[in-house]
Amino acid sequence: MDIFLDALPALGQAWGLILQPIVFGYLVVGVMMGLAIGVFPGLGGIAGLSLLLPFMFGMDPILGLALMIGMVAVVPTSDTFASVLMGIPGSSASQATVLDGFPMAKRGQAARALSAAFASSLFGGLVGAAFLTVFILVARPVVLLFKSPELLMISIFGLSMVGILAGRVAIKGIVAAGLGMLIGTIGEGPFNGELRMSSYDFPYLTDGLKLVIVGLGIFAVPEIVALLRKDRAISETPALGGGWLDGIKDWWANKWLSMRCSIIGVIVGVIPGLGGSVVDWIAYGHAVQSTPDKSNFGKGEIRGVVAPESSNNAKEGGGLVPTLLFGIPGSGSMAIFIGALALLGSGIDVGPSLLENNLDFTYSIVWLLALANVVGTVMCILLSGQIARLTNIRFALLAPFIFMIISFAAFQSGQNLMDLVALFAIGFLGLLMRRFDWSRPAFLIGFVLSNPVENYSNNANQIAGIKFRSGFEAGMSYIASPIVIILLIITVVSVVVGLRQAKSIMAEGDVPSGGKRAPLMFLLAVIAFLAYALIDVGSIPDYAATDRVFPFFVGAVTMVGALILLVQMMRRPESDALFADRERNGEVRAYGLWQTLAWFAGLLILTSLTGFIIALAVFLISFMRLRAGMGWVFSLIYAVCGILFMMFMAWLLNRDFPPGLLQSYFDLPWPFT
Repeated sequence: MDIFLDALPALGQAWGLILQPIVFGYLVVGVMMGLAIGVFPGLGGIAGLSLLLPFMFGMDPILGLALMIGMVAVVPTSDTFASVLMGIPGSSASQATVLDGFPMAKRGQAARALSAAFASSLFGGLVGAAFLTVFILVARPVVLLFKSPELLMISIFGLSMVGILAGRVAIKGIVAAGLGMLIGTIGEGPFNGELRMSSYDFPYLTDGLKLVIVGLGIFAVPEIVALLRKDRAISETPALGGGWLDGIKDWWANKWLSMRCSIIGVIVGVIPGLGGSVVDWIAYGHAVQSTPDKSNFGKGEIRGVVAPESSNNAKEGGGLVPTLLFGIPGSGSMAIFIGALALLGSGIDVGPSLLENNLDFTYSIVWLLALANVVGTVMCILLSGQIARLTNIRFALLAPFIFMIISFAAFQSGQNLMDLVALFAIGFLGLLMRRFDWSRPAFLIGFVLSNPVENYSNNANQIAGIKFRSGFEAGMSYIASPIVIILLIITVVSVVVGLRQAKSIMAEGDVPSGGKRAPLMFLLAVIAFLAYALIDVGSIPDYAATDRVFPFFVGAVTMVGALILLVQMMRRPESDALFADRERNGEVRAYGLWQTLAWFAGLLILTSLTGFIIALAVFLISFMRLRAGMGWVFSLIYAVCGILFMMFMAWLLNRDFPPGLLQSYFDLPWPFT
């Protein structure tokens, strides 16, 4: 009780700081910037905070703080626009929202989905701020209890969501998750630096694939291609739906789910390294588990929007706990936040000294976070009706701009032409997984958790070995702590319940079954990759065996699952759910798959020859003229606007565009280089 009484004066001083008009003004500016950044897929809080870094030098601490918190708080809210309206994850924390938000938009309920998401985000953000208020005082000893075994169990619990998202054929979901984990191990091993499925002769893969590329490729490219082939608007009905008021009513009807998922968001956010990449999947899995009728998930279930949106905003509050208490960034954006605090030149350092000497400053962060969530949500709700009208525009007019944006977002990871190649390759894999009803969420969960699971398992194994050498009791107390046992029980229950319920969940919607040939060919391609991965990992020498263990174990388990799937396919009839094939649903498509993919392949090839900007100009004009059937004037104006927008974004983020073969022969000015 004395702790809380001591904190009351600091709370009052914090309110006095943030309620100054100039501080509120900076907060609003930060919120506006966060809205603009969040709307564009793939950028997120890291890119946004990077933009602010040059302005932090010498700025008044509370003003700089208001600017940063305004941006950090609202990005997880505004990134919902891309997830719901376009089927593209706005960031790693809004991937699960795509599963039900986008189907709602296609039914003409975009405004309803958005407003439910914004209400959930507001609630989650306020819960995060409230918990942060208490956690700042009492969480330090709790966070210190989480060592490698506990962190490993949290990661495995995240993997248990595969059981929820596996779809009608559970073994497909397990193989998809294993495939994602294996692709996540590509590059240099984390312990001895041995190369896995890569080569120094082809240096791009030595650093592995980036989450932004995999997330956009596995979800965005397949949806863009699918909508382009239909040649109509995203929404299949002319009306926007009930509007924002209905969405708020939906949130109120599911307020307890929102509360539970907000708490999940805070808890996961507190643990460094997990953060937004996994929290929305855990929340989504909980929503499925706690819903009696699960048949509507993946087809436009409002609870599938409320759950992840509640958790991803609450996660920001949780992520500030290790950041402020220990100086350990809870996520990539928090790492930049720590750097920005140092640039303020105020002598304020994160860690225990912050709580001892600057408790008022600490609570200013908390309440700025709450206030930014309120301001950001109000702005999003006011704009949602107008922005939702994008779903009624013919998609052929939106697709080039969307693909241009996600290509630019992919470039942010490496500033390399190979980023675009990787986006195209992962997008093609996503297309096949979508067609044959393989769970893309399970794949993405596997990819996201690959590195944490490998690191935590290796650390836990090494430390446990030391403990056991000093005594059996010491070893068991390390690997079987109360937290580990509780998490293990929760994980087992989650897997059992998830696998029992999997048949009622459509991982990729209601996909009809068809002939054996195409699904079998895709499975054989997966098996071939698994075989290559196992042979490659087996070539790692014994002195670097630590880099071999994890990918070999994952590859072996995944191969067993794939072979079981192969045997089942050989024995079952074509009508079985194993042979799901979206191409056999009888739906009329105006354009073929290869014809549509050729446009994006053409952009890639032309970029390698002329550089991105010239290739993009040709792509936009050609697409508008030949594919969208627009006139020359419209096509030219469209292309000019697109190029100017790309140049502005590159200037703002201080980025260049990937050059092509042309730039090696001619010295061209920016932006052609």
